[in-house]
Amino acid sequence: MPLPREIFLSHSHHDRKFAARIAEMLRQHGVPVWYSPSNIVGAQQWQDEIGTALNRCDWFLLVLSPNSIESMWVKREVSFALQQERMSERIIPLLYQDCEIAKLSWVLPGLQYVDYQRSFDDGCRALLRVWGLGYQPE
Repeated sequence: MPLPREIFLSHSHHDRKFAARIAEMLRQHGVPVWYSPSNIVGAQQWQDEIGTALNRCDWFLLVLSPNSIESMWVKREVSFALQQERMSERIIPLLYQDCEIAKLSWVLPGLQYVDYQRSFDDGCRALLRVWGLGYQPE
C-alpha cells in the first residue's frame, strides 16, 4: 500500500489528547496528517478548513469513543468520507474506547479497525503496518 499523501484525523475535541498523540506519532514516522488543532490557525473559518482538508486528504482515520459517537462534526466528517470513492478501503477506525460504533454509521462495524484499548504501542504498530512501516516508540 503506498504511503498516504495526507491523512484526515477525525476525532471529538474531548479526545484531543489521544488524537494529538496519534498525529505526532504519524508525523514522526513520515506520514503527513491533517489534525485540526495544529492545522487551523486563529481566525480562519474552521468549517471551511475542515472541508478543504477532507477534499484534499486521501486517507481518513477516525478516533472511536463515546465522545465521537455523540459529536455532530465527527458524524459529518464520517458521512463525507464514506461517500468518497477515493476513500474506498482507506477509512481506518481507531478504537480508543468502547462505544456503539453503529450509532455513528451502520457501515463502520464492517470495517477493519485498529484497537488502541490495550496498548498505544500495539495500536501504532498495527496502524503503521497498513503502509508497510515499522513502529519506533517515542
